[in-house]
Amino acid sequence: MEAVIFLVLYIPMASTMLKSAMDKPQAFSSFILFACLFSSTSALSDAEVSYIARRQLSALPEDGQLNLDIDKQVGINATFENQRLKRAYVALQALKRAVYSDPFNITGNWVGPHVCGYTRVFCAPALDDPNLNVVAGIDLNHDDIAGYLPVELGLLNDLALFHINSNRFCGIIPQALSKIVLMHEFDISNNRFVGPFPDVFLRWPAVKYIDIRFNDFEGEIPPEIFEKDIDALFLNDNRFTSTIPETIGKSVASIVTFANNKFKGCIPHSIGNMSNVNQLIFINNELSGCLPGEVGMLRNLTIFDVSMNSLTGTVPESFGGLESADVLDISHNKLSGVIPESVCKLTSLSILSFSHNYFSGEGSGCLRRDIEVEDGGNCLGSRPNQKSSEECEAEVKRAVDCSKDKCSKGSSTSKPPPAKEEEVILPPNMGSRYSSPPPPMFPGY
Repeated sequence: MEAVIFLVLYIPMASTMLKSAMDKPQAFSSFILFACLFSSTSALSDAEVSYIARRQLSALPEDGQLNLDIDKQVGINATFENQRLKRAYVALQALKRAVYSDPFNITGNWVGPHVCGYTRVFCAPALDDPNLNVVAGIDLNHDDIAGYLPVELGLLNDLALFHINSNRFCGIIPQALSKIVLMHEFDISNNRFVGPFPDVFLRWPAVKYIDIRFNDFEGEIPPEIFEKDIDALFLNDNRFTSTIPETIGKSVASIVTFANNKFKGCIPHSIGNMSNVNQLIFINNELSGCLPGEVGMLRNLTIFDVSMNSLTGTVPESFGGLESADVLDISHNKLSGVIPESVCKLTSLSILSFSHNYFSGEGSGCLRRDIEVEDGGNCLGSRPNQKSSEECEAEVKRAVDCSKDKCSKGSSTSKPPPAKEEEVILPPNMGSRYSSPPPPMFPGY
């Protein structure tokens, strides 16, 4: 059944083979590999992670190039159905050798030339030649496997789906993977991968789904990633520190998550151009400045969460345009003013959270009983569990004018950034609403 489901994914893709992406040389750094040691995941000991990292480092070619002399690498007297399956054999044997621990013995039957019979390996007719059977998918989700990704995986030219989420893989993403130009779904979430944002993603012309959350990637996000035709991009729970690129407005994605990183600076005004987006999650970062009024242009947006940041100013009246919003969470910021009546009356809302800010008023519609409203920790005198009058008066004195705010185009008014940033206190289980993986894009995966 799984193989049949996979064909539904694989066959409708591009009908002709795409040109091979160029593989650029890379100097691999042991520093990046041993950064695994600082991962918060405890499934592997530091000694085991160090051992796996050393294995990957020793196996990486200095120039990052693949050895394409496949016949010398096979090492057995075997007959393969076609040359592509022979290449797949080399790649899968390299992956098996890269495994440090396989408690469920998933790779136990990865022996011999009949790679289409390997557990969790899926074959399908080649896109450019239906008479050829090729390896089109690998799904090792939730198998508790520890190891690293070998460069030989770049030999899997026909691979469209690669899922290894919720395992104990470590190390970096090899540049050789840029050769897999038919990659459609790539999910390596909940592992211990490290290093900068993998730029191999930028060289996959067919990729639609990228999930790298719950790893230890760090540094900046390349602006080009938002210019690709990607449907879902999960960046949450890593160590990214960059600003959010203006190119986010060019994204055609339906889901983008930035949660639980250290993204800083403004939410770009170009966000209003994301006409396809239905989930935007910024929870628990270091974003500042005023909320862009352009968010209200996102008519298909169902979840907008900017909680646990350092945003200031008021809620733009334009947020009343979020006609599809189911969850609107702006809690745990430094916002003030009045929650617009148009926001309170959004008919699609089930959760409206603006707690732990400095709001002094809310529209009468916010008191409705058909939605969950969280308004504690503000300056709403008539409501329970509010800030003290001293705290509220102090906030009034440091007004922020959003028309002059560094993030604003002058579309709203509100109050001046505090001279000193206040610490945002995170409640228990922060981000739990979005911690678990969403339903897969394709049934069975």
